[in-house]
Amino acid sequence: MSELTKSPAPGSHLADPAALGLGGFALTTFVLSVVNAGIVPDKVEPVVFGLAFAYGGIAQLAAGLWEFAKGNTFGATAFCSYGAFWISFWWLTGHTDLSGAGADVNKGLGLYLLAWGIFTLYMTVAAVRTSGAVLVVFILLTITYFLLAFGEFGTSSGLTKTGGYVGIVTAIAAWYASFATVANFTFKRTVLPTFPR
Repeated sequence: MSELTKSPAPGSHLADPAALGLGGFALTTFVLSVVNAGIVPDKVEPVVFGLAFAYGGIAQLAAGLWEFAKGNTFGATAFCSYGAFWISFWWLTGHTDLSGAGADVNKGLGLYLLAWGIFTLYMTVAAVRTSGAVLVVFILLTITYFLLAFGEFGTSSGLTKTGGYVGIVTAIAAWYASFATVANFTFKRTVLPTFPR
């Protein structure tokens, strides 16, 4: 088949949605992690709710759907899943009355975070085949989820704060990956390396 008659790659006409997905993930993770780290008081946590729904949730979910159109199973699974995470976080923390759980509420939240940690761990295995920048995000995110999960199970503010600080580093790594995607596309050359594998 000649070059003129080859079909274009699926979704080749679409911009790379990873920049949006990583940006939505990074900003929302950063704000919540600053709260978890205790840098700002817990009572300001509601500022995360709208952000979690709109940018971490809907925008990231949209990025995942565009990744499906581009034929990227990893990107689609990651962005749709973490978009759903942020929407579920918005619903769980802003619209769910957990008072009936009493002292067991921490066990429920711990289980929620542990399950996301397990999901992130197996996505980390797949991330080995993406880029160094994305792999770093997934390694850090896995650590963040497990620290926060065990912080809830053990009602340990120390583990939760540590998870918050690791979450901040995770957000910075995701911002870097998003920035590199935007900058490299805009300048039509490698401005910031992503260490493709």
